[in-house]
Amino acid sequence: MPASRTRRVFSRRISKCKRTIEPHTGGCCMSDKAGSIQVYPIKVHSQSPAVEDMAHSVGKAVDTLLNGSRSRNLQPGASVAVTAGSRGIANYVEILRCTVSALKARGFQPFVFAAMGTHGRGEAEGQREILDSMGMTENVLGCPVSCSSEVEQIDEFDAFGRRIPVYCAKEALQADGIVVVNRVKPHTSFRGEYESGLLKMMTVGMGRAKGADMFHSLGATHLADMIPLIGGSVLRQAPVIGGLAVLENAKEQTTVVEGIPDDRIMEREKALLELAKSFMPRLPVDKADLLIVGEMGKNYSGTGMDTNIIGRMRIQGVPEPANPFFTYIGVLRLSEPSHGNATGIGLADMTTQTLVDDIDKTAMYLNCATSGFIIRAAVPMTFAHDRALIAAAVDMLRIDDTSQLRMLLIRSTLHIEHLWVSEAVYEEVKNEPHIELTDDPKLLAFDEAGNLIW
Repeated sequence: MPASRTRRVFSRRISKCKRTIEPHTGGCCMSDKAGSIQVYPIKVHSQSPAVEDMAHSVGKAVDTLLNGSRSRNLQPGASVAVTAGSRGIANYVEILRCTVSALKARGFQPFVFAAMGTHGRGEAEGQREILDSMGMTENVLGCPVSCSSEVEQIDEFDAFGRRIPVYCAKEALQADGIVVVNRVKPHTSFRGEYESGLLKMMTVGMGRAKGADMFHSLGATHLADMIPLIGGSVLRQAPVIGGLAVLENAKEQTTVVEGIPDDRIMEREKALLELAKSFMPRLPVDKADLLIVGEMGKNYSGTGMDTNIIGRMRIQGVPEPANPFFTYIGVLRLSEPSHGNATGIGLADMTTQTLVDDIDKTAMYLNCATSGFIIRAAVPMTFAHDRALIAAAVDMLRIDDTSQLRMLLIRSTLHIEHLWVSEAVYEEVKNEPHIELTDDPKLLAFDEAGNLIW
């Protein structure tokens, strides 16, 4: 074939490809099945009770944690530092406010300090922005709120063939006592006797950027081992008087607030993790073609989307969970409290231009570079709007009859009590006693900009 004709044929093929691809990234789709998908609004019921009187529960927990050997030596007027992280913990502000109030009532002078590793760019200003956005201000909490990048090295030990320094927030070390407040739950990146909880807050949160960097520097395979080693060192070297362990039920409600004296944290946290696993929320099915997540963000999970909910880890060298399994995952928006940190976007297969435009690469890259989980910062296939994303997913799944599509739509991985499911999924779960149809089924609807109308 002459070269000129080869170029013409190649050019026609490229044009044909563009006509196939562009509709998915533009305003409409060649086979736009998104508007033909019927969804059923359902509620997934949980039996775990919620805390009804937070002030009373926190007050009792504070009394319990003050039974430790260190707290008995605290004199009236002693300063007590209370941790504040960046996680989307239910009733977080109220829990901290009640903790501060209980400590004041017992004669101490509490203050809250930022303990969030590299979040907020690892800087005082970024930490302040996060805490302010969550409502953790001096006026609300009733005490000073300290944000800083300053840490001190408090210990050093040998592990895994290298020397491991241990860091802790400077202002916490200057206090007479430290109360560690955190939710205990399965971690999104590793499995072990200790995962997300009090010891991890001491290891990463209180260690700030330096501590977080040190923790992640040994790689994913050693994270579970490092929690008790570094956390245990902080427990011994820093003036930790106890912890407030918070557990949530499947409805993201506070179900347990337990005070633990310093000398019982190592033992008690292991048992609470097992209890937390039994409370974990789960989607109504373990396998589906498509999962749509309305919004991701650091206020919902450290990984933007909870890996326990979506069934993906995306860590090199770490096997993916067998369940749950979703062929494709699409995420539509980034939450405002994330301040552009879209860590976890790489867990999805598809996203929207709106989300991509909101990404602060500096914040996201710092977070993922610190953890070493750089795949989680990889931006997936990007579509102009929600409708284009869903239509493209159905096309790629090769599903002609949308009544056979197995799809779930959730607001976020933290809010899965109320969700939409497609007809095929509803037919599977409708007779389950914990599933309730809350309204009539309807077709997916989109506004003029192609955005999903929830």
